[in-house]
Amino acid sequence: MANPVRVESAGGEYMESVVVLEWTAKVGDAVKAGDLLVTVETAKAATEIEVPCDGFLTAIFAETGSEVPLSAVLGLIGTSAEDIAFDDSGPKTSAEPTMATTVQSPPAVGVPAPMAGNRLIVSPAARKLAARQGLDLHGLHASSPTGRIKLRDLKQQPVLQSPALTQLPTDDHGPLKIYRSGLKTGTPLVMIHGFGADAQSWFPIERDLARSHPVIRIDLPNHGQSPKRRVGSFASLARDITASFDALHLESAHLIGHSLGGACALALSDIRARQIASLTALAPGGLGAAINGDFIDGLARSSRPESLGPWLRLMVADPKMIGDDFVAAAMASRADAGLRAAQIQMARDLFPDATQGFDLRAALARLQCPTRILWGRADAVLPWQQALAAPGRIGLHLFDATGHVPQIERTDEVLAILRAQIGAIA
Repeated sequence: MANPVRVESAGGEYMESVVVLEWTAKVGDAVKAGDLLVTVETAKAATEIEVPCDGFLTAIFAETGSEVPLSAVLGLIGTSAEDIAFDDSGPKTSAEPTMATTVQSPPAVGVPAPMAGNRLIVSPAARKLAARQGLDLHGLHASSPTGRIKLRDLKQQPVLQSPALTQLPTDDHGPLKIYRSGLKTGTPLVMIHGFGADAQSWFPIERDLARSHPVIRIDLPNHGQSPKRRVGSFASLARDITASFDALHLESAHLIGHSLGGACALALSDIRARQIASLTALAPGGLGAAINGDFIDGLARSSRPESLGPWLRLMVADPKMIGDDFVAAAMASRADAGLRAAQIQMARDLFPDATQGFDLRAALARLQCPTRILWGRADAVLPWQQALAAPGRIGLHLFDATGHVPQIERTDEVLAILRAQIGAIA
């Protein structure tokens, strides 16, 4: 005697059928009553269906990815493994399988995706997959008679899966994310991270500096917890940073910037010259045309630790410094596909054709505040020779056997230079 596994009440008001997402057992496996057996996609959520009784899974009538009516029997639970019989055509079961006729997915054409106001009507599973892969569902045609976008619609249109076609999410408004730590009084240190990182990347030196100074860290747009929006140009990015700086209402500040953040700090020092007590730029952008375009593109596109790790290790002279735990933590901070899509577009805007699309050498020459540039001679992202554009009054510190992140590779030396820079002015 076989007991059916049914969809039963898993559906909802929008569903004439469900899609099978995953089976936890295969035909022939022993199963226990109450255990999770199969997950289906409904209008409201991914719904888990339990084993109705102890026994063996003797038949699966609805394979993963198939769509079945709400009345369908998905599979059978038999009392013994012998309930499965075989002939030359493969496995059979004594029960009648006609109860589980599978609805074939029709071509995804002809029915525009419905809108509720400005909101697409999308099944939860399809919405989750689209968010994870950074897919834009506007303009997608649904196969369902109701026009509701389902998981099968995404799978049947592989062109949407291409990272090159992933579109930037709708622009988020609002200020950039600001982090504060350290003392409450004194001239603050304002820190701006580089492309592909976030404010947490300052940790190797922030905790030490926070013991003696107020520390303010800014997340660039499309990074960390800051809004995701189209940057368009470096001038626009500089305006965004300046607006965030102005909102702090600081009489004076020491700026510390790395890579793209170093370029932003340099621009801010030029725009708000009277408020900048000092500038320390680590491997700053904007001092020449050359940049490692493969690195920028690879870093922005990385969606797994296996693809992110090699690019992170390219940033340091000794790849052993970047362990698997570091890579995993970095990947966790960029797990949002929308963030990655925004960074891909940002890279295209700022570094077209693997070129730095902005030039800050004139701004560097105008600086009057005490300024120091720190760079590793083994930098594989930005050539250290670009630092030679600095006029003679600017301090230049070049580190041997050091890559693009001296704050990580030469933490103690960087801290000593910062203390000397800040202490001379305080």
